[in-house]
Amino acid sequence: MMDERTFTVKRQIICWHLLSSTFKVDDDSPFSSFMKQILEELNLPEILLNPSISISAMLQRYPELQELFNLVLAPEEDSGKEIESLDYETQLRVFLIQAKALSNTLGSNTHTSTITASQFQQWSEDVEYLAALLNIPPDSLRGGHGTSGSESNYPSLEPVETQMIQRMALREILQDRELAEKLHPSMGLVEQLLRDKSHISGVALENAKSIIRRFVRELAEVLKLMVAQTPVGKIDYSVPPKRVYRNLDLRRTIWKNLPYYDPKSKKLYINHLFYHHTAKLKRPKRIIVVVDQSGSMVDSMVQCSILASIFAGVPNVAVELLAFDTRIIDLTPWVHDPFEALLRTQLGGGTNIYAALTEAASRVTNPKDTAIVLVTDFYEGGTSNVQLYDYIKSIIDSDINFIPVGAMTSSGYFSVNSWFRVRLKDIGHPILSGSPKKLIAELKQIIVT
Repeated sequence: MMDERTFTVKRQIICWHLLSSTFKVDDDSPFSSFMKQILEELNLPEILLNPSISISAMLQRYPELQELFNLVLAPEEDSGKEIESLDYETQLRVFLIQAKALSNTLGSNTHTSTITASQFQQWSEDVEYLAALLNIPPDSLRGGHGTSGSESNYPSLEPVETQMIQRMALREILQDRELAEKLHPSMGLVEQLLRDKSHISGVALENAKSIIRRFVRELAEVLKLMVAQTPVGKIDYSVPPKRVYRNLDLRRTIWKNLPYYDPKSKKLYINHLFYHHTAKLKRPKRIIVVVDQSGSMVDSMVQCSILASIFAGVPNVAVELLAFDTRIIDLTPWVHDPFEALLRTQLGGGTNIYAALTEAASRVTNPKDTAIVLVTDFYEGGTSNVQLYDYIKSIIDSDINFIPVGAMTSSGYFSVNSWFRVRLKDIGHPILSGSPKKLIAELKQIIVT
């Protein structure tokens, strides 16, 4: 029988081995030999130490291990307590199963220079096993959103997935519809697809569009919740109130029905019900998104094209999308399809922000209901900084909602001309940076008021 001290020592060895495999330490490390001894003592196969063998393949070859999985996957709320009540040898066996799931999703198999389609498919399946062992929703480990539209509260494997995607034979996967559907939509994947856009066609192109559309839908759900939860906007009294219980104006109903009070029976008879007006005045809004398409701005092009397509789907909002370097490309006809819009960009070239802003401003007909979103690093090549700054001030003074956005990336890092950063902040229009959600939060006020 194994005593508590031996159990603790061997459990620590398993943990150290897991860390060493995660950080790519050689298989000849002392932990590897210790692990083989532990497996031999517990009568378990060495396949548990091989992260290149999927969990499903392992269970097919060693079906007796399914019983250990079942101990962890037990649906009872006190399943954790049940495991702790088992003898130390069984607890150690269960811990090795959990370590196998972690090793398969974080270990050396995720560090190869090239990721094949079969490798990525195996990794995706093993992530599902890990989520089941942790008793959490499958998508939560891959950067999924909660039902409220907020970020998942669980640790995310999204950085691991993004790095794998960057080393993946993406075109091979896109040729297989079944494999493509298993790709989890993420900004890293979307960026990679768009960088490779000139080499995608046929079935691969259709699968790429499907992935991007799934990503757009996820972001759209977050946006819709943000807009719905914003308690702003004037009441539209021309719209009759909805006659439902939650809108009942109890105070007004009692006051208006006081003439029907019966003193003898001491009862108030309700002759008419009154309801709160909840409809908000929503004037049509217009958003003109102006995005720098120079080579260093590819991440921003991706994010803003997706955001433009999301806003284009919001009622009472008209969206125009312009991309520029030293030229200006009108992408408005494809604003509902960010992939099609981005196919028409030509990354590279110089930067003429002044010309792009002039074109955007010429399209404004109702300044107070229009927002110009300028996305650039503010390194101007078409005119002087002073001349561009003066023109931006004239746009702001004309009551146009001007929103400057710095060069964004999926990691949140950005580089922006410090000359403009200081001066725009001084006049109350600081350059937004980082996550696209900051831009969403800024625009929602314009949309609903």
